[in-house]
Amino acid sequence: MTLPLEVHDLRAGYGRREVLSGVGFAVQPGEVFGLIGLNGAGKTTLIRSILGLTPATGTFSLFGRPNGEPAARRGLFYLPEKYQPAAQLSGWEHLELAQAWIGGSLDRDAARALAGGLALDPAALDRRVRTYSKGMGQKLGLVAALKSRLPLLILDEPMSGLDPRARVRLKDHLIAYRGEEGGNSVFFSSHVLADVEEICDRIGVLHGGRLLYCGPPADFVAGHGGGTLERAFLAAIDAADGVYC
Repeated sequence: MTLPLEVHDLRAGYGRREVLSGVGFAVQPGEVFGLIGLNGAGKTTLIRSILGLTPATGTFSLFGRPNGEPAARRGLFYLPEKYQPAAQLSGWEHLELAQAWIGGSLDRDAARALAGGLALDPAALDRRVRTYSKGMGQKLGLVAALKSRLPLLILDEPMSGLDPRARVRLKDHLIAYRGEEGGNSVFFSSHVLADVEEICDRIGVLHGGRLLYCGPPADFVAGHGGGTLERAFLAAIDAADGVYC
């Protein structure tokens, strides 16, 4: 079985400061995988390293191919943290351009319904992005990602800037996305642990430059006696003696 994402011995840093050291994990087909860690733990650095946007060493493969090959990236959609769509485009133009990049055409009725499902007023798609709030821009990017129907979504803090209604609806959409097209995969980072606990099949706990744990969230909670993922996470990083992947 070809894995959507594999990482082995990832090491990355800035100058003499090592941010990630020996990180390794894999994302399975048809699962939602959540990467959690404190702010500054290196979640964004890890994602950018996988995509070749930050200098790093190690072995990274996408769908069985080295991450540097263009063919390896054709099956993924990446949405960065603090996403800012091009201000001069309308919402529709942005979605149509994103769909064209992956060789498809935009189904406006489906996109309109999805926007409404993420609490983005479909009428806003007629307007220029420069009139959008931060949350609206994030929702527009999420519509583009979910409409891509690609087998791997890589989302950096996708809940950032979303109101409670949109967060709940996004979680529903990510769970549904996992089951489409014979098993899509979603890999995302977050510091909102309640969201991670609710929708993730497996998690990676990043702390001190390493993965302290990689596996089902329920097993992590049970192993640290926290009752909730949030309390188990705090117990794990305080002890700093978890199991490395």
